[in-house]
Amino acid sequence: MPGVGDEFGGKTSAEIGAQAEAAPDLTAAAVDVIPPEIVAQTLSEYMRAWLVRVKSGDAGVLPVVAALVAVTIIFQIITPNHVYLKPINLVNLFAQSSVFIMLGIGEIFVLLLGEIDLSIGYVAAIGGIVAALLVQPQQAPSDFLHNWPWWGAIIAAVIVCGLIGAIHGLIITRLKLPSFVVTLAGQMFWFGVMIILLGASGGVSVTSTIVPAQVNIYGIVYSYLDVLFSWVGLAVIVVLVGGSMWIRDYGRRRSGLVAPPLGLTVAKVAFIAVAGIAVLAICNVNRSQGTLPIIGVPWVVPLVLAVLAFATVLLERTQFGRHMYATGGNPEAARRAGVGVTSIRTWAFIICSAISGLGGIIYVSQLGGITTNINGGQYVLFAVAAAVIGGTSLMGGRGRAIHGLLGGLTIGAIYNGLFLLGMPVQYQLIATGLVLLAAVAVDALARRNTTTGSMARV
Repeated sequence: MPGVGDEFGGKTSAEIGAQAEAAPDLTAAAVDVIPPEIVAQTLSEYMRAWLVRVKSGDAGVLPVVAALVAVTIIFQIITPNHVYLKPINLVNLFAQSSVFIMLGIGEIFVLLLGEIDLSIGYVAAIGGIVAALLVQPQQAPSDFLHNWPWWGAIIAAVIVCGLIGAIHGLIITRLKLPSFVVTLAGQMFWFGVMIILLGASGGVSVTSTIVPAQVNIYGIVYSYLDVLFSWVGLAVIVVLVGGSMWIRDYGRRRSGLVAPPLGLTVAKVAFIAVAGIAVLAICNVNRSQGTLPIIGVPWVVPLVLAVLAFATVLLERTQFGRHMYATGGNPEAARRAGVGVTSIRTWAFIICSAISGLGGIIYVSQLGGITTNINGGQYVLFAVAAAVIGGTSLMGGRGRAIHGLLGGLTIGAIYNGLFLLGMPVQYQLIATGLVLLAAVAVDALARRNTTTGSMARV
């Protein structure tokens, strides 16, 4: 009968015990990637787990928040008369950033899959043109392509852009062509279509004070919510968000599932309430420099926040979102797990283009119209920059809708500050390029540190 040592390759029990103590803990590397909500039972435990993730290289939105705070402080100090943080400038800053934000949120859907859409600058222009043309006065009783209601024009523009995204997605997935090539071709193609749609005039306006639909399109940026309505709306939003979070977490606890600490839920709701109060307090100050008062929240603010909420819920609270992250992280593993990778990729391009269409409508509202001078190629770069600066990875599998908001605000903050300083556009582009380079460097270093930390334990 063989001895005990023979069963273990001739090693004694003492040798095996010593070897086990010296062996690395293969589960230690996984601690860094476990969400803090899973390992935390209290708010303090959550914060400690979150700090572990930050130290391991997963800093989340910290870099872009720090950059946004730094940009704000610097420009507040150096701008003439320290006007940067005055209500009139802050409201203008958000309105100016709204196009970057919308394009950034749209681009995130394809970046999550490790793809890219280079066409959304001109797809956004198509959306703005469709909406602007549909609200033009009717030329004849049989003219069905004009005199639409403003809401009908917006819906039609979003549908048209969604169909464009579907064309791109189907070409990419069915013909198995690189998204870079397909959307680059789409950029040139839709640029040509844009010129055709605008015709010989080279532009279309929505600044009429007689046509109600044009007034409403223009009013997306230049009309304001009633002060009382905005405060009531904020209270309703806080109650609905807080209630839904509490009900979801309570249901998970009753079912024996993991749920975030109650203190974390309360802190999130409190943050939403404080941020909302701050925004309303700024927007409800009279910003007029003349005789007519300008008070209230621009309609573009709830529009952007509604798109942000939609994208967040879709990505983080639905099966579709989970499949998107799985496909972006490992397409082959997702396919073997039963995920419809082809349809997920196609829908990503549809959603990206549809959201960019809304960005184009906001652009039309900002400028009171649109011409062939729009630089769609530059807006593509802003879209990618907003997403990456916010924290979305170019490698796929990591990103959130909030990254588009934060990255877009950062780009808008830089542009707004340099404009106040009277700096020409070339310096604005240089500054944005440097910030984008820094964001990509942070992402690369974070991935390298995470990999190094994990390998060090193995």
